[in-house]
Amino acid sequence: MQIEDDINDKVQEQLDKNQREYYLREQMKIISSELGDGVAPEEETQQFRDRIRALHLSEDAEKKLLRECDRMERMSPQSPEGAVSRTYLETVLSLPWNVLTKDKLDIRTARRVLDRDHYGMQKVKERILETLAVRKLSPDIQGQILCLVGPPGVGKTSIARSVAEAMGRKYVRISLGGIHDEAEIRGHRKTYIGSMPGRILSAMQTAGSSNPLMLLDEVDKLGNDYKGDPSSALLEVLDSAQNFAFRDHYVEIPFDLSRVFFITTANDRSTIPQPLLDRMEVIELPSYTHEEKFNIAKKHLLPKQLKRHGISSKMLRVRDDAIHALIDGYTRESGVRTLEREIASICRKACMQFSEGVEKVTVRADDLETLLGPVKFKNDNLLLTDNVGVVNGLAWTSVGGEMLQVEVAVLDGTGKLELTGSLGDVMKESAKAAVTYVRANALKYGIAPDFYKTKDLHIHVPEGAVPKDGPSAGVTMTTALVSALSGRAVRGTVAMTGEVTLGGRVLPIGGLREKTMAAYRAGISTVVIPKDNEPDLYEVDPKVRDLLTFVPVCAMDAVLDTALVPEQVVSVSEKAVTRPIPQTHKPVHRSIRS
Repeated sequence: MQIEDDINDKVQEQLDKNQREYYLREQMKIISSELGDGVAPEEETQQFRDRIRALHLSEDAEKKLLRECDRMERMSPQSPEGAVSRTYLETVLSLPWNVLTKDKLDIRTARRVLDRDHYGMQKVKERILETLAVRKLSPDIQGQILCLVGPPGVGKTSIARSVAEAMGRKYVRISLGGIHDEAEIRGHRKTYIGSMPGRILSAMQTAGSSNPLMLLDEVDKLGNDYKGDPSSALLEVLDSAQNFAFRDHYVEIPFDLSRVFFITTANDRSTIPQPLLDRMEVIELPSYTHEEKFNIAKKHLLPKQLKRHGISSKMLRVRDDAIHALIDGYTRESGVRTLEREIASICRKACMQFSEGVEKVTVRADDLETLLGPVKFKNDNLLLTDNVGVVNGLAWTSVGGEMLQVEVAVLDGTGKLELTGSLGDVMKESAKAAVTYVRANALKYGIAPDFYKTKDLHIHVPEGAVPKDGPSAGVTMTTALVSALSGRAVRGTVAMTGEVTLGGRVLPIGGLREKTMAAYRAGISTVVIPKDNEPDLYEVDPKVRDLLTFVPVCAMDAVLDTALVPEQVVSVSEKAVTRPIPQTHKPVHRSIRS
């Protein structure tokens, strides 16, 4: 009887407690409705349940979300756990689970939009139009991930918005530069205070549809540290075989990313992790030629800056000769960003004149020095003159191609080799291989066989503060050595690229398109390239291909026959052989078309 009394007391106490909570909850409902603070907790939970069922998710996902509703209902609305559950449900329900936009599949309209916004970029435009054509026949096609690789300022980022407009899709952009935390991609576990989904699902929330065009900018500049590797987290996002069930750590429910059109951008293809690169279709954007820059400036940059500065086309006129002079004298870049800044500077100068009462301004080539100051870049005729021991090399950088001169000086000494110019290990090895090749073939090129005992060699690559490295300077260094030791001048209108072996074989290189563009900008007429790089000439801009003469070579002899002036001159070496140098290869032939 004592036990029964204890049980009855506990039951009565529990009933009193439940009755008290019920009474207080009913009071809260009435108070909330009177104050207009929103729905009651029970009604809010029921609304969540109705919205979850309306999404028609998979059975497992729906069960998980309904369990989260039950869990939230048992918690006090003022408790931290209740706030976490409420935020989680609101976030999940705000995702565009079944919201799709209709693609515009009119090829002519898409072509017109792309041509209106961007000049050139034929590869990218054709790839987008091919995508639309395929979608007409197969609407459910998936797995479209493009990677635009090219120097800064060539329009990689800006074209994505035009592509989205042409396809009729929502546009979202994610900048990946400097991201070093995996949680930025996959999100944080919702058990932590302040947790949130990753950037991918946040972008999907912003887009408001399940099939937007998502731009992942600067994918080659991802970092990593002890918090994880974000490039590894992107593997699931950019893999068409996996991203139909992408799992964010915060949402914990598979989200379908297979209908998203991903476009990524990068400056340097070599710094993109290889597993990530394998999942993308790479489209390389070249540097702009002078004619392309002129058309971009006249059709796009100038009207844009006139509108931005509140100037009509009748008030300010920039003549064609001024645009040509602006490109040649004030910009030397692969893209057009500096060109746009210079055009903006001209607009500001014109605004000053308008404020002083001038009604109309016409800018000619002769006016540029008054508006922008002295010419910044002048044609360096020294690059194109014939010199002994000076060779025009070609280098690839992440911002485009550059001319890279190599100089060799021969001094009386004891056979020392000096390498300067902030050279990396690869270029130092190329220099040593070049010296060995010259020693082995000294007699063939009219060089004293014992030069390595009586002469000191100094190989220098100017701009010593700039680090330089790469496997494509071997032929340049070898040619400079032969020229300096034999006294034969090198043609100033010839540039070259390629690596050399100890036996004199010329090995293929990379970045031919950027290197030929640098030769074109510098006024070079002949470019010596490895024979194995002939297929890469297809990628070279047609304008550059027409103006340059390409000489494919397999051996070092052919390089020297092309680059060295044929006349015999007195050798710098005291013991040089004075017999004529044999011409063993055919003369330079005209441009090769692939």
